Amino acid sequence: MQAWAEAQGVPEDSIIKLMGDPYGEVTQKLEMELIHAGPKSVGLINRCKRFALYIVDGVVKIVRVAEAEDDPAGDDRPDVTLAEAMHDAIKSFNSGNDEL
Repeated sequence: MQAWAEAQGVPEDSIIKLMGDPYGEVTQKLEMELIHAGPKSVGLINRCKRFALYIVDGVVKIVRVAEAEDDPAGDDRPDVTLAEAMHDAIKSFNSGNDEL
């Protein structure tokens, strides 16, 4: 994951941490396993959904999952999980807006 962080330009002292889940334990606990038959039919097994979390003091405050019936992996429309959308959601959350 360090190599990926470097490739993405994430500084070593960043608050952003990229973490792997080689055994799928976190994916299962978060209930983010991609179980749709489409990706599995082409060999994508034990893959997690495309998601982003905003966590404060160990409590998940915002969950965004990029998936749709015609795009179960969220590859075609990942927008809700991208940095800009998460930044907007966090700003809204921190301003007290309940409609996330």
